[in-house]
Amino acid sequence: MGGGTALRQDTLERLDHRNPLVVDTRELGRRPGSMRKVSLDVPAPADMKIEVIGVPEGAPLELGLRLEAVMDGVLVSGVATVPLAGECVRCLEPLAERELTVEFQELYVYPDEDAEEDAPRLVGDLFDLEPVLRDAVVLALPLSPVCREDCGGLCLECGALLDEDPGHTHETADPRWSALQGLFGGSTAEADDNGASRADENQEK
Repeated sequence: MGGGTALRQDTLERLDHRNPLVVDTRELGRRPGSMRKVSLDVPAPADMKIEVIGVPEGAPLELGLRLEAVMDGVLVSGVATVPLAGECVRCLEPLAERELTVEFQELYVYPDEDAEEDAPRLVGDLFDLEPVLRDAVVLALPLSPVCREDCGGLCLECGALLDEDPGHTHETADPRWSALQGLFGGSTAEADDNGASRADENQEK
């Protein structure tokens, strides 16, 4: 047995039946066609998130599972309803409470069945739902969540919330004055003074 396979098997053998996302299939049996429905209320595991939004660790998850015995394992179909927390990508304010509902399906192969090395497997009568659930939730998270579709966001110059000040603006210098400022190496006011001084000198001449 290769090192990777041995490591994976060692990890599988450490499944803890006390983990709320480790499910026992003992009552299902192995007769193909046997079916059992399971409802679970469990705390959310860590890292079920992306940078700007996700499921808070420990938040309550509602799971509805359908376990079906097939020839080479247990087919698990499910629906999960999870709470989300995050921030608006436009104004960076916290998002209002919201929920996400996702569906998922995975085949957990019996320990004695041949399958690909990375195929999810039963460990005795147990399987670990956490990796499948995490993948389903993370893939369904919005990449750019907003508090409202018409959120005005932040001012790019000073960071002010534009929704709180709809008329918020900044004075924009005339680009011609900017060019003069570069010429005289000072402010536009200095440029005006220099220009006025030279005009006075010309008049005196």
